Amino acid sequence: QVQLVESGGGLVQPGGSLRLSCAASGFTFSSYAMSWYRQAPGKERELVADITNDGGTTNYLDSVKGRFTISRDNAKNTVYLQINSLKPEDKAVYYCNAGRFTSLRTYIAGDYWGKGTLVTVST
Repeated sequence: QVQLVESGGGLVQPGGSLRLSCAASGFTFSSYAMSWYRQAPGKERELVADITNDGGTTNYLDSVKGRFTISRDNAKNTVYLQINSLKPEDKAVYYCNAGRFTSLRTYIAGDYWGKGTLVTVST
C-alpha cells in the first residue's frame, strides 16, 4: 500500500535550519510529482513547495522563497525539504504528497498523506 513517512521536524530557534525527509513506498516514486504542504494551528493546509518527477523544476510559496529548498532522490524514493532562516510563522505540521501537474503546471494533490512532522520555532 502507499506510504508516505515524514521525519526531521523539531524545535528550533528563529533563524535555525531543519531538513525534512519523506520516505515513499507502494508506488512508482519516479513517476510522480512530489510536494510539501504545511498546516498551522487554526489554518488551512497550504502548498509550500513542489517538484517535478525528474527533479528538474521546482516551485515555492512566495513566503518561503529563498529559504526553503525542495529536492528528491529517486534512487532512495525520498523527497526532502531544506528549511533555512526559520521564522515563527513557519511553525506547522509539514506533510508530503505525491501528485501530478496539469498542463498549466498547477499541482494537483494525490489522495495519500503521511502523518506529518511538526516544526516548532521558538525562543
